[in-house]
Amino acid sequence: AGEPDYVSYRSDVGPYGGGGGGGRFYAKPRQCVAIPADLRLCHGVGYDTMVLPNLLEHESMGEVKHQASSWVPLLNKNCHAGTQVFLCSLFAPVCLERPVYPCRWLCEAVRDACEPVMQFFGFFWPDMLKCEQFPQDDVCIAMTAPNATEAARPRGSSVCPPCDNDMKAEAIVEHLCASEFALKMTIKEVKKENGDKMIVPRKRKALKLGPIRKKNLKKLVLFLKNGADCPCHQLDNLGHHFLIMGRQVKSQHLLTAIYKWDKKNKEFKKFMKRMKAPDCPTFPSVFK
Repeated sequence: AGEPDYVSYRSDVGPYGGGGGGGRFYAKPRQCVAIPADLRLCHGVGYDTMVLPNLLEHESMGEVKHQASSWVPLLNKNCHAGTQVFLCSLFAPVCLERPVYPCRWLCEAVRDACEPVMQFFGFFWPDMLKCEQFPQDDVCIAMTAPNATEAARPRGSSVCPPCDNDMKAEAIVEHLCASEFALKMTIKEVKKENGDKMIVPRKRKALKLGPIRKKNLKKLVLFLKNGADCPCHQLDNLGHHFLIMGRQVKSQHLLTAIYKWDKKNKEFKKFMKRMKAPDCPTFPSVFK
């Protein structure tokens, strides 16, 4: 008898498992589907088809696309060479007879390299990716030998990660989709406060309000988390308008991406055309 069309797995060893639950089993319809071009995190990862439901219990492609979209900006930061392989082994697992999880050492290597970058954006390594749940000695997804320490962030590694952005329309849209708010603004001053850069706006116009109330827009102050001592070249000259995106963490509004507002730039003009209808998925964020 061949592999049935259902895959069973224990809730306490999967990505949402707590490690000490009752070991409940789930059976879900299993299908092998093409990885669509707009699943940007994993399209071009090295294989063309994936299993649904995936190893994070996402049952529809719409849910996979949205949850994966939260990670695309991190992938673009090049924090570890194995980031895409690790994430796609969970978000878009290769079609095999039985599910194969990523190796624990790969998870730990990616976590250790990428969590410091994530913290600039106000994120920590999420519980659903806890490395302890992944196999240590069993068959697992790997990429290179465990002692390989491939250099993180090859380009401009000293730059504050939210400032290390390519002026590409697609990348700006990805940032917009992953951010809670977006503003067009001029900046009055930038100063250091408790290890962060504090950015005081002069004029601001909301493009995407998110959690910001209109009445609070005038008092808005932004923070570049952990950014006191890393360069942010966009802030070297404050005599421009800027596109600034961010998210709210507790009472702070954190800057997650900054671009010079440059209407003459072809890529920025492309972004401006797409900005009103950026086609962002609408499922709840994986990080909340």
